[in-house]
Amino acid sequence: MFNWKDEFADMILTKEDAVKSIKPGQRVFIGTGAAQPELLVNSLVNRSSELVDTEIIHMLTLGHAPYADPKLSKSFRVNSFFISNNVREIIQEGLGDYTPIFLSDIPRLFSSGQLPIDVAMIQVTPPDEKGRCSLGVSVDIVKSAIENANIVIAQVNKEMPRTMGNSFIDVYDIDILVEGNEPLIEVIPDEETDESRQIGEYVAALIEDDSTIEFGIGRIPQSVMPFLKNKKNLGIHTEMFTDSLIDLIESGAVNGSRKTSEKNKIVASFCMGTKKLYDYIDNNDDFSFHPTKYVNDPFVIGSQHKQVAINVALEVDLTGQVCADSIGKKFYSGIGGQVDFNRGAARSDRGKSIIAMPSTAQNGTISRIKNILDEGAGVVTTRGDVHYIVTEYGVAYLHGKSVQERALSLISIAHPKFRAQLTRDAVESRYLRPDHAAIEGKIVVGPKEFNSVHIMDDGTLLNIRAMHPTDEPKLTGLIHKLSKETMYYRFMHQIKNIEKKEIQNFVYINHRTDVAIVVTIPEAFGDDIIAIGRYYLDQSTNLAEIAFVVQDDWQNKGIGNTLMKHLALIALRNGISGFTAEVLRENKAMQKVIENSGLKIKSKPNGNVFSYKIDF
Repeated sequence: MFNWKDEFADMILTKEDAVKSIKPGQRVFIGTGAAQPELLVNSLVNRSSELVDTEIIHMLTLGHAPYADPKLSKSFRVNSFFISNNVREIIQEGLGDYTPIFLSDIPRLFSSGQLPIDVAMIQVTPPDEKGRCSLGVSVDIVKSAIENANIVIAQVNKEMPRTMGNSFIDVYDIDILVEGNEPLIEVIPDEETDESRQIGEYVAALIEDDSTIEFGIGRIPQSVMPFLKNKKNLGIHTEMFTDSLIDLIESGAVNGSRKTSEKNKIVASFCMGTKKLYDYIDNNDDFSFHPTKYVNDPFVIGSQHKQVAINVALEVDLTGQVCADSIGKKFYSGIGGQVDFNRGAARSDRGKSIIAMPSTAQNGTISRIKNILDEGAGVVTTRGDVHYIVTEYGVAYLHGKSVQERALSLISIAHPKFRAQLTRDAVESRYLRPDHAAIEGKIVVGPKEFNSVHIMDDGTLLNIRAMHPTDEPKLTGLIHKLSKETMYYRFMHQIKNIEKKEIQNFVYINHRTDVAIVVTIPEAFGDDIIAIGRYYLDQSTNLAEIAFVVQDDWQNKGIGNTLMKHLALIALRNGISGFTAEVLRENKAMQKVIENSGLKIKSKPNGNVFSYKIDF
C-alpha cells in the first residue's frame, strides 16, 4: 500500500503551522463549495488578531464562513464572486464586497495578474503512486487559483472523491500538505414545490431528444430532471450538478452519445450534494471534471449539439431584461455561469437558452415580472440575449420579438392577479399601444388541457391549443389570407376589413364562457394558425354557439371535424349541455361537419340560414 505520508513527509505540517505562512495584507483564495477546506479556514480565523487587512476571495461557499463575521472585519475583507447565504449579510451591510464577473472570465483575472493570489487554501484527495491529487468535487476556478498562487496549502482528505477528467494536480504544485480527514460538506436538495414542479414540466417540454443540457443552481433546474426520464440520448455539459442527476442517469435517458465533444461523458466543473453523490462520482469514468475556463467557455458550449441552458432569475422586466444577482440595491447571488451558458446555448445548433422562475416572490405578494426592474436591480442577461422565460403559468419566447410582443408574452405568464396592473403599466410606458387599455384584466392563458395533436391522412402533424394572448398578429395574418367567400361564410356578411378591436375580442377571452382553440403548423418563426374553433356560452340556456374558420388552403381535409370534436370535449368538461350554430345555406362544408358529429341534432331553416341545436 502506498503511504503518501511517508513519501511526502517533508511537505506535511499541522494546520496551525500551515496557516502561519499567511501574512497580514495578503490575498487568500478559499476552495469552492463542498471542497472548502474547513480545517484550514478555522485555523486561519484563529489567527485573526495577527492578520489585519487580509482579503478572502472565493466563489461559492458552503458550510460555515467564520471569517465573514462583522467583528472580524478589520482582519478579513470578504470578496466574493458569487454570494452564498453565509456571506450575504456581511456583503449587504457593506463590510464585504462582491465582484460581478462572468464565471468564464475569473481564471483570466488570476492569470493576467489583475487579481494576484498570495495563498490558495484548497482540499484534495491523498496523492496516488504517481504523485497526483484529485481536486474532487470542485475543479472550477480552483485549478486556476492553484496555478497562479504564490503558496498553495492543501487539506488532504481521504473522504474527498477522486474525480476523473482534468481534475488532477501534481503534489509538487502544492507547497504545504495538511492531513485532515473529515466528511465533506453536504447539501440536502431543496424540496420541490407545486410551482417548481410545474415550471420543471414546462421546461422539460422544450428539451428535445439528443440535447446536451446545463442545469443551473437552485430548486427549479433540479425540478426539470424527473420530466426528462423518457427522453433519449441526452448529454450533460454543465457548470454544476447535484444528487438529482443520479436518478436521471439511472433512468437511461443520459448516455451522451450525441454530444459534439467528450461523447458519453458527463462534463462539469463542480458538484455539491450528499454522500450518496460523492460516492457515486468516486473513480467513476462516466464523469469528466474540468476547469471553468473550459466548461464555461461560450465557444465550447456553442459547439455542443442542441445545447440547452437552464438558469434562474430574481425578476424580469417587460422588455426582457433579466436580473439574477440582486434584489433592488442589495446584492443577493451572482452572475455565475448564466451569461456564459445562455450565449453558448444560443450559438449552439438548435440550442435553447431558458430562464425560469416562479411568477411571484414574498409569499405571492410581489410579481417577479415587472414593468421596470426595481431601482438598483442589476441586469445579468440583457434584453438582446434573452430567449425563453418560463414561470408556472407558461412559456414566453422573446428572442427577435418586438417590445410589444415581449410585453404581451410576459404578462400572459405573470401571476393572474398582477396581469391587469402590468397591462396598465405597459400602456403607460408605451410598451403597448393605447388601444390595449381595453384588454386590461382580460389577459388569460388557456389551460394546458386544451392542448392536443392531430395527424392528418397524409401524415401532417397539427397542433391544437388554446388561443393565446400573443396570437393577435397571427390571427391578423390568418384573416388576411382568407378568401372573400370564407369570410362571408364565417361572418355571414361581406366585410372588407376587421377592426383591431374585433381581433382583440377573438384573442382576449376568459377560456370558460368564451373559448377559442387554434390549429397550428410549425414554422421557422414559431407556429402559424391555420384554423380557429370557438364557442360562446349563453348562460341562460347553458348552450354555447359555435363557429369555425379554416384557411382556404387547408379546407376539405377534415380539420373542421377535428375542431368540432375537440370543442365538444372541452364543453362537456365545462358542464355545457350542447351547442347551437347559425349556418348559411350555401355553407355546405359547415353543415356537413355538424351532421357528421355523431351528436343529437335538430335543425330548422330561417331564411337563408339553418339554425342548429346540438345536444350532448
